[in-house]
Amino acid sequence: MAMLSGESMPKILMQVIRFCINTNDHKLKKLMMLYWEVVPKYEEPTSAELLADPGGKIKRKLLPEMILVCNALRNDLIHPNEYVRGSMLRFLCKVKDEEILGPLIPSIKQCLEHRHPYVRKNAALAIFHVHKLHGDNLLPDAPEVMEAFLLAETDVGARRNAFLMLFNQAEDLAIQYLASNIESVMGFGDGFSLLVLELTRRVCRKDANQKSRFVRVLFAMLTSESSAVSYEAAWTMISLSSSPTAIRAAANTYASLLNNPQSDNNVKMIVLERLDTLKKKHPKIVQEILMDILRALATPNIDVCKKVLTVVMDIVSSRNVQEVVTVLKREVNKTAADNNDATSSKEKGVAYRSILIQAIHSCATKFPDVAESVVHALMDFLGGGPETGSIQVILFVRAIVEQYPSLRESLLNKLTMNLEDITSSGVMCVSLWILGEYCNDSMLLKEAFEEITNQLGEAPYLLVTESADNVAKEESAPKKEVVTKNVVLSDGTYATQTAYSEHASAAPITVNKASSLRKMIVGGDVFLGSVVANCLTKLCLKAENASEAKKMTIKTVLTMCGIVKMAELTPTAHRSSVADCKDRISVQCRALMDPKARKVLKDTIINKSSESFAEFLKSLNQESASKEDKEDTSTNVQADDMIHFRQLRANAAQGGDIDLDDGTDLQRATGGGDSSVSELKHVYQLSGFADPVYAEALVTVHDYDIVLEMLVINRTPNTLSNLTVELATMGDMKIVERPQSCTIGPLDQTNIRASIKVSSTETGHIFGTIVYEDGNTKGYINLNDIHMDIMDYIRPAFCTDDVFRSMWAEFEWENKVAISTTIEDLTVFLDHIVAATNMRCLTEQDRSHVNNFLAANLYARSVFGEDALVNVSVEKKSDGKLGGYIRIRSKTQGIALSLGDRITNVQRALPEKKSF
Repeated sequence: MAMLSGESMPKILMQVIRFCINTNDHKLKKLMMLYWEVVPKYEEPTSAELLADPGGKIKRKLLPEMILVCNALRNDLIHPNEYVRGSMLRFLCKVKDEEILGPLIPSIKQCLEHRHPYVRKNAALAIFHVHKLHGDNLLPDAPEVMEAFLLAETDVGARRNAFLMLFNQAEDLAIQYLASNIESVMGFGDGFSLLVLELTRRVCRKDANQKSRFVRVLFAMLTSESSAVSYEAAWTMISLSSSPTAIRAAANTYASLLNNPQSDNNVKMIVLERLDTLKKKHPKIVQEILMDILRALATPNIDVCKKVLTVVMDIVSSRNVQEVVTVLKREVNKTAADNNDATSSKEKGVAYRSILIQAIHSCATKFPDVAESVVHALMDFLGGGPETGSIQVILFVRAIVEQYPSLRESLLNKLTMNLEDITSSGVMCVSLWILGEYCNDSMLLKEAFEEITNQLGEAPYLLVTESADNVAKEESAPKKEVVTKNVVLSDGTYATQTAYSEHASAAPITVNKASSLRKMIVGGDVFLGSVVANCLTKLCLKAENASEAKKMTIKTVLTMCGIVKMAELTPTAHRSSVADCKDRISVQCRALMDPKARKVLKDTIINKSSESFAEFLKSLNQESASKEDKEDTSTNVQADDMIHFRQLRANAAQGGDIDLDDGTDLQRATGGGDSSVSELKHVYQLSGFADPVYAEALVTVHDYDIVLEMLVINRTPNTLSNLTVELATMGDMKIVERPQSCTIGPLDQTNIRASIKVSSTETGHIFGTIVYEDGNTKGYINLNDIHMDIMDYIRPAFCTDDVFRSMWAEFEWENKVAISTTIEDLTVFLDHIVAATNMRCLTEQDRSHVNNFLAANLYARSVFGEDALVNVSVEKKSDGKLGGYIRIRSKTQGIALSLGDRITNVQRALPEKKSF
C-alpha cells in the first residue's frame, strides 16, 4: 500500500525474496503477487544515460534480483496444487515485461495439459495475454497451439477462453472452428455463445457478404435457454439485417424475454426499449406480437406497465383494437378487485388504473367503434375519491359525449343513474356540466333535473352539528304564526280575532343520512354549489313545456337562494369564492325571471360552453397529429450509396434460410449520424497556450456516466516523464477511472481518458492539476474547472395537469426566483425560459390575444428519473417592464437549486445572435 502511494522501498526487495518467496501459505502468496505487480523491476537510468538519450527511449536493464523472482514464479507454475498454479497463471495476465514472461513460456504451455480445468482455463488466458503483448517474439505459434487445444478441450470455461484468444488474435482460425462445429455451438455454454455473436458482428461489419455464413447459428441462438444469449442474438440479428423474416424472429425473441418469469424489471425495461426502437422502423412486424407484449401488464411494477402501454398504443390498428381494449378492460376490472381485496398487492395502485383509462381513451378516440363498449364499462368506476381514478373516467366520458353524438342518450342515462354513487367533488362538477350541456331531449332533461334536485333535497343547506344545539332546535321546532283579522259577529257588530297556527318546518337533514351531493353542498363546497346552479339554469332554459319550465324555474331559484345562504354562512369559504358565487347566481336568476335578460343570455349560457369545449378537443387532436407528422422514421441515405437488389444476387442465401445482405451496415441500421459539430460545444480548455503542457478535454455525458477525453500536448523541447492528470470533483460525482501516468516526448502529444460516475442532477465541478517531471525538476499546472451544467441531464417530458398538481403538492423543495429581465414581451420571455431550461410548456398559450398577465407550467425529467416542476407567473407593469416570480419544485434539493441558478443566469436578456 505504501508503494502504491508513491513511496520508494528499494531495500525491501531482497528481504522479501529471502523470507517470503518460498512460503506455502496461500494468503501470503496472494499478497506476494500483489507485491510483484507493483514493485519496480528495472534499474533506474543514470544522469549520464538521460543526457545521452534525451528522447527518453533508453532500454532499461532488468534488476538482477528479478531472476530469483522468475524462478519462484516458475516453481508456482509447476506446483502440484491446482489452486497455486491457477492463481499464478491469473497473475501472469497482469505482467507486461517480456524479460519476465520469456522464461515462463514452456511452463505455461505445460499447464494446458493439466488434469484440472481451473488450471487449463487460466493457462489459455495467460497465453492470450502473452501473445497479445509479445506475440511474434515469445509465442509465434500461439494460434496453432490454441486451435489444437480447442479441438481437444471439453471444459466450458477453458473452451471459452481459448476461443477468446482466437477471436482476438487469429480471427480466421476462429471462423474455421465455428464453421466446423456450428451444429454443437449451443452446447458450448453461454460465454462461448456471446463470443460467437461478437465475432458475427465484427466480421459482418468488415464484409457484408459474410452475413449468410452466420444465419443458422443466429437463429439457433434466438431460442437459447439463456436470456443473455437470446437477447444478444436478437440485437445482432436486427443490427445486421432489415429482412422481415429476421426482424420477425428477433421481435418474437424479445416478446418471449419480456414474458419470461425469470426476467427482472430492469431486463423487461431494456427489452421494451428495444421494442420501442424496433416499432419505429418496423411497426407492422411489431403489431404481430402486440398481444404478447400486452401480457407483460401482469408485472407488478408500474414503470414496466407504463412502458408497455407506451409501446402498444402507437401500433394499435383496426384489426387488433378489439383485443387490446378487451385486455385493458380486464386489467381495469382487476384493479377494482384489488381495491376490494384487502390481501391483494397494491403496488401498482391507482396510478395503474389511471394509465389504463388513458390508454382506453386513446383507443376510443382513434377507433369510434369500440367507444360504446368501453365507456359503459368504465362508468361503473365513477364512485370513489380522486385517488381511485374516477376523475380520469369522467373526463373520458365528457370527451366521448362531445365527439360521438350517437352515444349521448345512453351515456346520459347511465350518468344520471350513477349520480348518487359519486363522492368526489371534482367528478360531480364534471358530471353536472355534462348533464347541463347535453340533456336536450325532454325526457332526459326531466329525469336529470329530478335526479339532481332529489339528490340536493330541500333548503336550507346547513350543517347540523352537536355543538349547535340551539340552532338545531330553533330550526327543527315548529314555527308559530300569528294571524289577526276583523270578523262580523252574529249580532252585527265587528270584532278582532287573533289565531295562532303552527307549520312544521323542513327539518335539516343530518350529514350521515344525506346523499353525497347534499353532503358536499352542506359541507361548504361553494364552487360545486355554483356548478349546480349553472346546471339547473341550463336545464330550465332548455325546457320546452311552459308549465314544466315554470315549476323547474321556481325550484331552481329556491335552490340557488339556499346555495347563496350556505356560501354566506360557511366559515371556511374564501371571500372571493363567495362573491363569485353570488354574482354568477344573480346573473342566472335574471336569465330565468327577466324575459329581456333571458333573450340576451340564453344562447350564451346554453351553447357557448360546449362550443369552447369542442374547440379545445379539436386543438388537442391537431396537436397530436402534428406530433406524429414530426416523427420522421425514415433512414437518411447518401446519394451515392450502393443499392442492393436482392433478386439479382444468385447466391445471396447460401448457407442460410434467408438473405441477410440487405446493403445496410450497423450505423445505418441504428440511424447513426455525424456528431462532430455537437461535440465541439463540449470541448473545454484546461490550460493556457503559454503553459509548458497544453490540455483540453472533450466531455461526453451519457446518462450516469461522464467521459473525459483529454488531449495533452508537450510544448517544451524536453521529455516529460510521469505526467499525470490528477482530477477531483465537487458534488455527487465519483471518479471511477483515473487517468494513467505517461511519458511524452518533445513537442509530442497523447490522449488520456477518465471516467466519472454521476448520481444526481446537482451541479458539479471537475478540477485538477497536471503533475510532470522534467529532468530532475517537478512541475505543476493548475487546470481550469469544468462546470457540469444541469442542462446535460434535463430532458423535456410531458404529464397531465392532474399529475402536475399532485406532484406540486407532494414535492417539498421549492426555489422562488424573482423575475428581472430586459425582455418586454410576455410570450417571448416564456419561450426564452423554455429554451434555456430545456423544459416543456404544458400550458397552451393563445398568442392571438395581447394580455398583461401570463401563467404557465413547465415540466422536465432528469436522466436519473427526477421530476422538475416550474410555474411561471409574470405580468406586464405599467412602465412596460415584466415582473413576477418563477417557482421551482422538486423532490430533491439539488435540482431545485441548480435549476434556479440556471434561470437566474439566463433570464435577464435574450442571447445575442452571432454574426459571421
